[in-house]
Amino acid sequence: MLLTTWFISDIIIAVTLIIVGLYFYYKLYLFKFWHKRGIFYVKPSFPTGNIMPIITGKMSLAEFFRDIYEHNKHHPLVGIYMLYKPFLIVNDPDLIRNILTKEFTNFHDRGIFYNEEIDPLSGHLFQLPGKKWRNLRVKLTPTFTSGKIKQIFPILKEAGNVLEKYLEEEALKGSTIDVKDIFARYSTDIIMSVAFGISCDSFKEPNNEFRYWGKKIFDPKPFWNALILFAPQVLNFFSISYTEKSVTNFFTNMFKQTVKYRESNNIERKDFLNLLIQLMKNGYVNADDESLSNNVNAAKNKLTMMEAAAQAYVFFLAGFETSSTTVTFCLYELAKNQDIQNKLREEIQTMIKKNGDLTYCALNDMNYLHKVISETLRKYPPVVILNRICTNDVKLNTTNFSIPKGTSVAIPVFGLHRDSNIFPDPEKFDPERFSEENIKTRHSYVYLPFGEGPRICIGLRFGLIQTKLAIISALLKNKFKLGPNTPSTLEFEKGTLILIGKGGIHLTIEPI
Repeated sequence: MLLTTWFISDIIIAVTLIIVGLYFYYKLYLFKFWHKRGIFYVKPSFPTGNIMPIITGKMSLAEFFRDIYEHNKHHPLVGIYMLYKPFLIVNDPDLIRNILTKEFTNFHDRGIFYNEEIDPLSGHLFQLPGKKWRNLRVKLTPTFTSGKIKQIFPILKEAGNVLEKYLEEEALKGSTIDVKDIFARYSTDIIMSVAFGISCDSFKEPNNEFRYWGKKIFDPKPFWNALILFAPQVLNFFSISYTEKSVTNFFTNMFKQTVKYRESNNIERKDFLNLLIQLMKNGYVNADDESLSNNVNAAKNKLTMMEAAAQAYVFFLAGFETSSTTVTFCLYELAKNQDIQNKLREEIQTMIKKNGDLTYCALNDMNYLHKVISETLRKYPPVVILNRICTNDVKLNTTNFSIPKGTSVAIPVFGLHRDSNIFPDPEKFDPERFSEENIKTRHSYVYLPFGEGPRICIGLRFGLIQTKLAIISALLKNKFKLGPNTPSTLEFEKGTLILIGKGGIHLTIEPI
């Protein structure tokens, strides 16, 4: 008994000494990083630095960085600490342009978790670093040309028709609907069809397995999401996969089975999966102009089955959640602003009548719709910060500061988009902010919903087309009003990587 007591006492003493040692190491060394370099910084706390509100789920990622930006935006650079790591927040638009574009060769990586061995689905374009990213970007760029999207448009339109019919039935009932749920079904159907060639009909079967996995991927995980963004070395050190094994198994097996079925039955469909199969077989995507050749170094450029599965997976992630949340936020604002909703509906009806149908060209000619979507992305950007890591020591223009190699950088997109000095009365929903005249008055690097520079979102065109189709299908024959219990100000889900409204958004739908 006495030996046991001594043993426990020894453990307590050892743990206490370790904690005290770490405390002084943090205070006297780690947390002196910005002070030594003369950069203004937000005072950190042991042992989490400034990140505790995110880890505990008390604040959303958007609100955390918006608050830091709003309180310190007069400083072009602001230092913070995410766990043990120094992070540099860049507020000045000219410096943002330097990092994203002019000095891209020194800031080409996101610095977030990626490990193909322990987490195969992390080997996709969004997370890949360095040469791997560049080589894959070159291969995938031809899959997102306007010509390729135009070929896929009939598949997208078909999903829009299903959505339109469903909403028409709900409007006749005068229903109050959870628009986030409805448009998540629509996005799931589109992405599963285009990325995996699978029809899942989420309107008839709202609880199908694809909806289940989609929800599971985006469950709030404040601690794990903090690690993937701000301390990926922890996951690598302990060989921990961010993607749950059940998710990896489901998506990789589904992808392999679908590819095998198409190859066995000689099925060719104009969709994203077909383009990935071309990259696996040939190492290149057939050009829109068949007279052009893409077969340079084809053999060594071929994608493996696992690499292709990872690209299909990120296509699902990006196309499913970001599009459905954007449509949700858009309809919420249109329900609050009936005059804007009426003006947009009039443009939709006029352009469809003019073209005789909803064509690819008609959709792209809807200028006011583009302004409405742009203002939605301004007020509710799905990706609220842009991460970069400095890969070489580099001195930033207009400053005396040289960023050391390995320093992580964050660009506070949500803060910039809600800055009253850039966008007057930022809480007001005003599509005219995106008239040609108003765009010219702003710095080109203060509006960043898709990022900017060489790592700008590769699926930008596709995402916009998918979102616009959803808005057209919703408004063509219906009008939306705020539901009885819909809040006038939205709260955001905590512990998620992208901006999501808390608790769903309920709107009343009626026929026009």
